[in-house]
Amino acid sequence: MQLEVKTMAELLEKNITPNFLYWVGSAGSFDDRAKKITRAFVKILNYADVSFGVLGVEESTSGDVAKRAGNEFLFQMQALANIELMNSYNIKKIITTCPHSYNILKNEYPDLGGNYEVYHHSEFVLDLIESKKITISQNSIDEVITYHDPCYLGRGNNIYNQPREIIKRLSKNFIEMPRNKRNSLCCGAGGAQMFKEAEKGSAEINIVRTQEALDTKSKIIVTGCPFCNTMITDGVKNINEGAALVKDIAEVVAESLI
Repeated sequence: MQLEVKTMAELLEKNITPNFLYWVGSAGSFDDRAKKITRAFVKILNYADVSFGVLGVEESTSGDVAKRAGNEFLFQMQALANIELMNSYNIKKIITTCPHSYNILKNEYPDLGGNYEVYHHSEFVLDLIESKKITISQNSIDEVITYHDPCYLGRGNNIYNQPREIIKRLSKNFIEMPRNKRNSLCCGAGGAQMFKEAEKGSAEINIVRTQEALDTKSKIIVTGCPFCNTMITDGVKNINEGAALVKDIAEVVAESLI
C-alpha cells in the first residue's frame, strides 16, 4: 500500500485545510524503530481516508524533554514557536502517536495560548473502529499478548481502556501484568531519564518491567509510546532476545486491517 502524506505547507498551496494535524514527534521522525510506528499509523489514516497533514521539516520538538529536565525557559521558547506555526495554519485538532507530546500539547500548551483538541492515536483508532471507518480481523492474533501503560497516557491522562479495547478485539489471549493501569510500573524513559545514565541501584527499571511482561508468557508486548517501545525492546534483548515482540498499538491494528 502506497502511503500518502502531505505537509501543511503543500496543502495550504492548494487551499486545503485538513481536519487534523498529525504531530509525528521527535522519535517518530528520527528513530528508525519509531518510524515504523509512524508508517503504521499513516497506513491506518489512509485506509480510513482521514483528512490530515504533517508539519514535515517545520515540526520541531514539543519541548517536553526541556520541560522535564527543568529548563522552563527553553521549553517556553520551543512551545511558543510551535504555537505560532500551528496557529498560522489554523490548526484546531491534533493527533499524535507519542504520549509525551500528547500530554504537553493537551495540558501545557494552553497556558501559552496553544488551544487544540488533542488525541492520542489509541483513542483515535478505537473511534475509527467503532464508527466502522476501518475494519480489522477479529481475533487475528493467536499469541498471548499483554499491554504496558505509558505513564503520560495512563496516570497522566487517564487513558487506560482504549488500547485494551483494541487489543481485546484482536486477540482472545490478552493477559494483564500484575502491575497495570494506575499501578503500572514506568518503563524508565519518562522525565527525560531516557537521555541520561541511570542512578545507582539494584536494577534497571526497564529490565524489571520487561521481566514482568515476560512472566505473563506473552509473545507480544504492546504499548502506545515510542519511548516505552525502545525501553522494553532493550529489556527483551537483555533478558532473552527473541522471547517476545514489542509492538505499538498502531502496528497491531495496521497488520490486522482487512
